[in-house]
Formats: sequence, structure tokens, C-alpha cells
Amino acid sequence: MAELLDGATTAAVIKAELRERVAALSSAGMTPGLGTLLVGENAASVSYVTGKHRDCAEVGIASIPHQLPAVATREQIEQGVAELNADPRVTGFITQLPLPDGVDDNAVLESIDPEKDADGLHPTNLGRLVLGVSRELTSPVPCTPAGIVELLQRGGVEIAGRRVTVIGRGVTVGRPLGLLLTCKGLDATVTLTHSRTRNLPEEVRRADIVVAALGQPHFVKPEWVKRGAAVLDVGVTRIGTTDSGRAKLAGDVDPAVGDVAGWLSPNPGGVGPMTRAMLLSNIVTMAERRLSKLQLNH
Repeated sequence: MAELLDGATTAAVIKAELRERVAALSSAGMTPGLGTLLVGENAASVSYVTGKHRDCAEVGIASIPHQLPAVATREQIEQGVAELNADPRVTGFITQLPLPDGVDDNAVLESIDPEKDADGLHPTNLGRLVLGVSRELTSPVPCTPAGIVELLQRGGVEIAGRRVTVIGRGVTVGRPLGLLLTCKGLDATVTLTHSRTRNLPEEVRRADIVVAALGQPHFVKPEWVKRGAAVLDVGVTRIGTTDSGRAKLAGDVDPAVGDVAGWLSPNPGGVGPMTRAMLLSNIVTMAERRLSKLQLNH
């Protein structure tokens, strides 16, 4: 049976570390703050944003929520972004998607100050990730890729020199994960696959580390996986409801993969909690950098 890469437990350890860093910042007069811009009352979005502020409370990060009605215009949404950009309490912030029909998500996201981009997905910060092959990154890193790397490292999975197959080319996971894993210091060899990849099972079978992030239930089969490989299940799909009315979710990896893998990060309970923890980590790191600049200027 595969060794569990337990995202929930690892995230709890990271939060404990972050509490100490936040305490040190506070003693130096710097309180990190996470802003959120929520438009409308989509149940999933409300739950997601509420969870973010609950996480903040656990580690001592201030919460600065902004909420607009579902009928908000593009101009009102852009004004909300501008206010968060200008608010000195806000170390970094997120704009919760989806936005109302007719509003260009990318245009709104690009209006975020890159220095306050808590998700690390602003084009400027993605560009810095592209350019940061051989030097330490000083800009926010996308949360899910950062969480995957952290989970592998803390789980004792060697990355350097290993073959990694990523299934899924989305901008939040697949694309930035390949960039991150090939930076010097991590030094993996990454194959980024997608729906048009030929002989996908063969690409997976070659890998020492497999990351599935495409959103198709139980897509990755045990016969695809090299014995002893590390497998991380990132994609999630709603496949119904439980008897209690809660959503029933399935990951991209067939549970039987656990019989051949060396390490397995399941879904739920694996990368999801790590993504949330790395958002907090981004905020704390951004606050530490801001404090360092202030101290240098004085």
C-alpha cells in the first residue's frame, strides 16, 4: 500500500509555523492582511471565501473582505479591485471567480497590483516564474503548485532528477507547476500532458511522480502507474450527493492506484488543504518582504 501524503496534517504543521512568523511580524509592527473581493452569493464561492478568512483567523492574519452584489457592473468590480490595491491593511488579496456574465475575468485579474497578487497568477508574476529558472523567486508563487512541491518535500519524496508527468495544462496547476518543478533547486524533468497527448498511459508509466489535474473521475488507472511512483490527485469532480445532501466528490485517480504507488496524495484531503495553507504562506512572505524593505529604507 502507498504511503499517505496527508495534506490536512501537513497543512496544520505549516499553519503552526505561520503563527510564529505572524507573531514575529506583529511584534515588529507589521500585521499581514488578506483581502477578498466576492461578487454575488454563489454558494461555492461564499463557502470558499469564508474558509479563507477562517484560515486567516487561525494564524493571526487580518481579514479584509469586500463583497459586491451579483448585479455589480464591471466598473464597480474594477473600483473594488482599486480599493484593495490602495488599502494599506491589505498585504495581498484574491478576486473570487467566477465573476458575473459579461465581465472579462482576465481583465479584472490583470488590474490587481502584482505586489498584492495573493494567488500568484497575475501575468507579471507568472512571467517572473518563467524567468526565475536559476534564482530565488521573490514574487508570489501559484498556491496549488507550491502546495504540491511542499507536500512532496515534507513527505520525503525526492524531486531532483526525477521524471514528472503532469496531466492537465490549466493555468492554475499544470502550466505553472511545470515551470516551478524545473527551477534550479528542484530540478525535475517535466512532461506536461493534456487531452490531445498520444499514448498518455505510456507517459504516465514513465513517471516517478504523477500529478493528475484534469477533472475526470478516476481517470488514472493503476496499470498506468509505475510501481513505487508518487501520485498526487488534484482534479475533483462532483458526482452526486450523499444521503445527508452534501456533495459527493471524486478525484482524478482510481483508488486502486494506492496498491501500486509508493506515495499517494488522495482527493479530498491531499492537495486541497495545501493550496489553502500556501495562500496564507504567500501573505506572510509578502508581509516579511514588505517589512524588510521598510527596514532597509530606514
